[in-house]
Amino acid sequence: MTLESKNTHKDVIADGIAALSAQLAAGNSAALTEYLGTMSRFHNYSFGNVMAIAMQRPDAVRVAGFHTWRELGRFVKKGEKGIRILAPMVGKDKESTVEGDGKQGSRVFGFRAVYVFDISQTDGKELPQFASVEGDAGGHLAKLMQFASESGIAIEFADDLGGAEGLSYGGRIKLLSGKPDARTFAVLTHELAHELLHKQDRKNAGAKDRRELEAEAVAFIIGTAIGLDMNTASADYIRLYSGNADALSESLDGISRASKAILAALEL
Repeated sequence: MTLESKNTHKDVIADGIAALSAQLAAGNSAALTEYLGTMSRFHNYSFGNVMAIAMQRPDAVRVAGFHTWRELGRFVKKGEKGIRILAPMVGKDKESTVEGDGKQGSRVFGFRAVYVFDISQTDGKELPQFASVEGDAGGHLAKLMQFASESGIAIEFADDLGGAEGLSYGGRIKLLSGKPDARTFAVLTHELAHELLHKQDRKNAGAKDRRELEAEAVAFIIGTAIGLDMNTASADYIRLYSGNADALSESLDGISRASKAILAALEL
């Protein structure tokens, strides 16, 4: 690698970091705010209810009650059969008070059957999504896949990844099939960054937010470098993992190392 290419990489990375930092400092995008507001309407189900949903409808991806779907602008299709789960019956407990305010506490008196429906059982308004990556990846996607292969990293495509678009685990990357090349490129870059930076760090659950920030920052830098319009997709993703401009600046070393390796492989 020539001195000129090293300097070019340094400028590309610096420009990318500056642009991403500005997006993070600006706060939540409109798309992220709408997404978070909608997702807050969905419950986190108990393990028992998750198993009940999986047994009755294995392909379920997003479930809610009849009235919640209606509030979100979607309606259960005629003839659809609900998924039976158990909901707690909560009432006041006359024998206890909430410490500090003297009010009666509450407790679960039992459970009752309720019915929920998967999004595939409904029609209507689309749920809000993150900003999407747009543009033409050109021949860069093939080069990126070649770089992964030469680095000893196997790439596979799958029709379902449990809601994820990409997964990486110890020398293997799985990508969701059927996505536009621009999005596949961005996801593959993200997972490659994990492979380059985090192989020895995956068991440290407390560092997950940092790992996701670093991987997505690399995806933003590389995607921008090949001319993709990254919109606010990377910043939105990073903010979901509690990332901000300050955390980004603390991870510059790892982000730079992975970005330089991928830029060199893409001959940029």
